[in-house]
Amino acid sequence: MDINTNQIETDPANSSLILLTGATGYVGGRLLQSLEAKGYRLRYLARRPDFLKPKVAPSTEIVAGDALDRISLDPALRAVRVAYYLIHSMGAAGSFEENDRRAAQNFAEAAKAAGVERIIYLGGLGDDAQALSPHLRSRQEVGQILCQSGVPVLEFRASIVIGSGSLSFEMIRSLVERLPIMITPKWFSMPAQPIAIEDLIAYLTAAIELPISKYGVYEIGGADIVSYVDIMLAYARCRGIHVRMISVPVLTPFISSLWLGLVTPLYARIGRKLIQSIVHSTVVRDYAALKVFNIRPMGIEDALRHALANEEKLYAATRWSDALSSSGEVPSYGGVRFGTRLVDSRTAQVEKPPAIAFKPIKRIGGDTGWYAWNWLWRLRGFLDLLVGGVGMRRGRPASENLRVGDAVDFWRVEVFEPNRFLRLAAEMKLPGRAWLQFEVSGGNSSATIRQRAIFDPVGLFGLAYWYALYPLHLLVFRSMLKRIVHLTLLEDNN
Repeated sequence: MDINTNQIETDPANSSLILLTGATGYVGGRLLQSLEAKGYRLRYLARRPDFLKPKVAPSTEIVAGDALDRISLDPALRAVRVAYYLIHSMGAAGSFEENDRRAAQNFAEAAKAAGVERIIYLGGLGDDAQALSPHLRSRQEVGQILCQSGVPVLEFRASIVIGSGSLSFEMIRSLVERLPIMITPKWFSMPAQPIAIEDLIAYLTAAIELPISKYGVYEIGGADIVSYVDIMLAYARCRGIHVRMISVPVLTPFISSLWLGLVTPLYARIGRKLIQSIVHSTVVRDYAALKVFNIRPMGIEDALRHALANEEKLYAATRWSDALSSSGEVPSYGGVRFGTRLVDSRTAQVEKPPAIAFKPIKRIGGDTGWYAWNWLWRLRGFLDLLVGGVGMRRGRPASENLRVGDAVDFWRVEVFEPNRFLRLAAEMKLPGRAWLQFEVSGGNSSATIRQRAIFDPVGLFGLAYWYALYPLHLLVFRSMLKRIVHLTLLEDNN
């Protein structure tokens, strides 16, 4: 069948081969999942293919290559009709601008030689009539280089991306969660137009079906024009945190980047490049994208709530294969982080079937107690009563087979899968949310017991609470698992 170069076939099963670059990045990884879910024929360019094979669908082809190595691009682009260019060197040491320039030139030349019909590129918003930061200037230069190849290019220019795991979201989250009082330079009030990751992926996916005659530069953003201060206040509202901000007239990007390195997951080099972009207004001036694409982006509070909800979903989805559970290693002091959560994870092996190993777990609480340091559990319940909580007075059902919704002392059964899984959600007074969960897996004669205590702190007080009690948690949870193992070994296999 002949391919109409003005419009790609819309049936994914019969669609043209698509090359995706940058799938190890935040946006690229999300786009890869979206395109795979829609059934498109995909090829992924990777510097380390073996590392990515377990993370992609069997139908996705992975080829070795590097945009900085011109020769390696030829086999990657062979028979490709659509190419996504999502490569960026901001995290690299040295001149990321030079690396971006070389990579774009190599890719443009190789795409032209291979007969690629269209390139879809994600750049950055910024008024090119004004002096831009090196980061934004490089983003727009890459778009120009790709266009010079003669291959039709659709360039999206976006501002801050909001989604669980995105650079900006993690920075905002860390600042609000850890600093009840913040010193904010005046450029934190610079207007921006953040876009939710879901809306950005929708634009990138829709670009495949857009006629080439409509290719060009499209500025995209969310429904709200806000500053970083506004975003942080919106995040605080979503999380129920009170923050106070003190504006100062002078705080250089260099000093700010060092400060961010202390209180956020960003290291100074990335922080400095990000801050250099924040000092410029990044708002949509041309709203053509709203006319061409049937996409209506959400506002900032919805984007933040989606990010937090997606993190909840990802956390729940990884409980069977999470490395925290399967590694068998006890995390270092303070617990392992997963998003906002702090996790104390412990694993034990027993020479008993899973159904036997689960027996002590389903009896936990009430008259049975908590298998270790019961007087500390009672003290915690008493303190909870003093501040208006439920305490330990509720006990638990007489039946060993718990049901979702049952009260177990100051916990509530959130998930119960017989002989396999129990998750309890805390109902005591806490500066955050807490869960205690047990997972049992294995074969006919042996089982693995995985115990996790999870805390989602709210604000600085929540973090202080976790770290202040962690020595006690370390003692209690370690002893609890040992006792569960001991009781399991005493159980009759019948």
